[in-house]
Amino acid sequence: MRPKPPGEGGHATDWNECPAVERTPGKVSGAWVFSGTRIPLYALYENLAAGATVQEFVEWFPGVEERQVIAVLEHEARTLRTALAR
Repeated sequence: MRPKPPGEGGHATDWNECPAVERTPGKVSGAWVFSGTRIPLYALYENLAAGATVQEFVEWFPGVEERQVIAVLEHEARTLRTALAR
């Protein structure tokens, strides 16, 4: 059984522990966004699922830095490892 992607249940990622993202009520409908931008976190997952590379995503979404994307992916990987270990 594969783990469900973010937003589909299965595990809940605590994004409060990831400094690369932020959420502000009223900003992008309260969605998690890359810090200092209005780029929603789900845009990363949609683009990666469609075959984009991290480098392409950063080029296509000015304001998002590669270090932020790597931090998000590492944070998600830690969350998945913890969920799978249970």
